[in-house]
Amino acid sequence: MNNKFYAAFIIVLMLFSTSIRAQDKKKWTLEECVDYAIKNNISIKLSGLDARLANVSTKDARGAFLPTLNAQGSHSWNIGLNQNITTGLLENQTTQFTSIGLNMGIDIYNGLQNINRLSRARLASVSAQYQLVKMQEDVALNVANAYLQILFNKENLKVQQQQLAYDTQQMDRTQQLVDAGVVPQGDLLDVKATVATDNQKFIAAQNALLLSKLSLAQLMQLENFQDFDTDDKDYPADDSGVLLQQAADIYKKAREQRTELKVAKANVAVAEKDVKIAKGVYHPRLQGFYSFTTRAAYSDRVIGSQVNVANPTSVIGYIEGSDQLVVTNNYQPILGRRAPIFDQFSDNKGHSFGLSLNVPILNGFTARNGVERAKIELERSNFTLQQTELELETNVYTAYTDAQGALNSYEAAKVTMQAREGSFNYAKERYEVGLINVFDFNQAQTLFVNSQSEVLRTKYDFIFRIKILEFYFGVPIYNKP
Repeated sequence: MNNKFYAAFIIVLMLFSTSIRAQDKKKWTLEECVDYAIKNNISIKLSGLDARLANVSTKDARGAFLPTLNAQGSHSWNIGLNQNITTGLLENQTTQFTSIGLNMGIDIYNGLQNINRLSRARLASVSAQYQLVKMQEDVALNVANAYLQILFNKENLKVQQQQLAYDTQQMDRTQQLVDAGVVPQGDLLDVKATVATDNQKFIAAQNALLLSKLSLAQLMQLENFQDFDTDDKDYPADDSGVLLQQAADIYKKAREQRTELKVAKANVAVAEKDVKIAKGVYHPRLQGFYSFTTRAAYSDRVIGSQVNVANPTSVIGYIEGSDQLVVTNNYQPILGRRAPIFDQFSDNKGHSFGLSLNVPILNGFTARNGVERAKIELERSNFTLQQTELELETNVYTAYTDAQGALNSYEAAKVTMQAREGSFNYAKERYEVGLINVFDFNQAQTLFVNSQSEVLRTKYDFIFRIKILEFYFGVPIYNKP
């Protein structure tokens, strides 16, 4: 199989396989790609978890206003030599006890820390929501860039494919001329080398298209990127009027609505609340408390007493001045069954309540150091806000300059391509009548192909630069789901 047939076979096979795959693939528009990425991108999901955690922290701050209420209960067994609480004697026995309690406490005053913590949690929740929106915007911008890169690679592949087909035809024609003895064998070798180079460029363009699809599929979290394809809609290279605005006006509008500034401002507000919370430690803390306890025992109880028959009396002394003994009766307790458990719980219940005041005096300078630490973080947040404003100004002016430069490059590339096309057509006419050799013809052709690729590159670069500028001007890149 000769080279020209092999090249033609490759072209036909690629066109056929592309046509078959296109019937099975879903053609994704830019809006569909962005919406899908917003719902499935891992970075966005992680930011969503941060926002949910911030909401949980807000619930914690609300819960701090509620009193604490805890119930407790215990049941114990004492086995072995223990004092009988009924008789007071040491005995080998097994006793059981049950106790139940209920404790409640509430903060009456703690330096307004609960109020400040709730305000801080709400601000942190707002900041987390802004951060989620910022991540969505960043992903949308990256998806737009990757999408336009695919469109460029598609167009570039068409250019390389057309060039390969044309050079293959040229190789076939040159072979005929060589066979007829019109042109030398060296011209055919040059054309074959050109076809081989075209094949390399064609394969490189295919690989670039595949990698760009993989990049976009990863942003969208698609599993089978091989079955992924974009819509063939042509995006016009127009400035949408945003370049008619002044850079200062775009920056002014960006300062009013850019999410990164909202995040930085919310973080400053959070840091201010942190300072107030830290200062609350200086204040005394007043708490109210209430406690309820009750208990029950499972041992026998004393229900009366009687004289000890075995030892009815005991000598306790003598009458002074005589030998008369002083005796007393020896009594022993009469034991009965334990009282009902619920009766014991009712009889043994007790209540305790009061106020607790804690006044900080010296705690290793922890309060002062906490306030100082919070002030440093507030200063850091203010610096971050200033830095964000400066970066936004730089980004807006850079985007404005890049968009203007991209437009000029695109216009210049179109002019160059027109000139290269005229030069190529002229060289083609001269080559066909034998006025120039194949090397000069290939040079004109290569310059024309390169100018086509440059037009495509500058076109999609300009489209992306305009989208960035619109992004700062408040034009959404995507339709929010």
